[in-house]
Amino acid sequence: MQSTDPHPRAARPAPAQRTSPGRRLRQALTAAIVAVPLVLGAAACSGEDEGTTVEFFWWGGDARATMTQQALDLYQSKHPDVKINATWQTFDGYYDKLATIAGGGNAPDIFQIDDNGLAEYAGRNVTLDLTPYVASKKLDLSNHYEGLTAYGQIDGKQVAVATGENTPAVIYDKTKLAELGVDEPKEGWTYDEYITWAASVTEKSGGEYYGTMDPSSDYKALWLWLRAQGKEFYNGTQLAFTQEDLTAWFTLWQQAREKGATPPADVVHEAVTGSVDTQLVVSGKAATSFMWSNQLAELGKATENELAMVPYPGDLKGQWARASTYWAGSRATDHPEVVADIINFLTNDPEAGAILGTDRGLPPNKATRAAVESAQTDPYAKATFVFENGMADKFGPAPAPPPKGHSGLRNTLRDIAESVTYGTATPADAAAQFFTEATAALSG
Repeated sequence: MQSTDPHPRAARPAPAQRTSPGRRLRQALTAAIVAVPLVLGAAACSGEDEGTTVEFFWWGGDARATMTQQALDLYQSKHPDVKINATWQTFDGYYDKLATIAGGGNAPDIFQIDDNGLAEYAGRNVTLDLTPYVASKKLDLSNHYEGLTAYGQIDGKQVAVATGENTPAVIYDKTKLAELGVDEPKEGWTYDEYITWAASVTEKSGGEYYGTMDPSSDYKALWLWLRAQGKEFYNGTQLAFTQEDLTAWFTLWQQAREKGATPPADVVHEAVTGSVDTQLVVSGKAATSFMWSNQLAELGKATENELAMVPYPGDLKGQWARASTYWAGSRATDHPEVVADIINFLTNDPEAGAILGTDRGLPPNKATRAAVESAQTDPYAKATFVFENGMADKFGPAPAPPPKGHSGLRNTLRDIAESVTYGTATPADAAAQFFTEATAALSG
């Protein structure tokens, strides 16, 4: 799938000309709060005699679409009085659409979210407080991994439930590397070692194939790079790193481009949205993509070549066991108990767990995870368990969930990093611009 960015290279506006994505999201969510009473009043008019209809919204690719629908169909077969209207799309633009829907007071009854928007939506009171349902065990989290459960809590409330556990991973093309006669990337490499290796891949291909995607616009890559140095992305509601740190990050990848380790800016731009089907390891333009461990299977389905994965470069203490995504409910729902029951089903039911597998990470329920692991026949799913289990003793401590404003900062980082990739800004100027916009986004 080609990028949907309406601004081609020549027409891309400078960072200073952009409207902050975080500001747009906050405005939309503020409107959502104002509209909630109207939505509740309208919902109350619908009778239960005709059954219950629940709106369900999430992102993913085709493989996830099939699995999710099968799990929802299973729930409906067991609860014929409940109808689930499922809507999904690719990740690119998902949060913009969700903010627009929520801004109109019509947040879906259940929606998928990750830590990019967790604090934002909870802090603006869009999410349903699931705490009472957890306390009554209508939403039973007693057999979930404690770290994943805690990561869905904001201000003492359970605002979302983890769909699974995953970890950032560099996914690489084993087949192509073997054809080129280049060794596979290794766990524990420094970034300098990784970039040197990537440049050798490009050289071996005669400059027609590149060693690595440029992850300078990827917030999780920046975050892990910081953590490997004993730093963090956030300290409460403020950035925990310096403008000099970000300048060094942009400079690292500017030098990688100069060494030929990464593709030209236009090729890099194809993959910066994070959508699986635009990744360079799938399109055959680069040997690696900076992704999540649970995405190995879906990437593998999109190419005939064999893929594998290693941790991101740098000290492994930068990694942590992260909730891949969450299920959240809308405060405006007229069916909170049904919402809690569906989330309970998706995260605890053995049959649902078998259907969903590892697509959204390793299952959060301990018994389900063990059953899914033992039943695996798909080599990529097996590899995901091997990778995640192998990292368990190497993880550093999990940071606190990101603060409000984080959701917009990912797009801010992406756009500003691309200004360096395209050569329209220096690393220092781009870092200064990011800090200016980040200050506004986090204080709003």
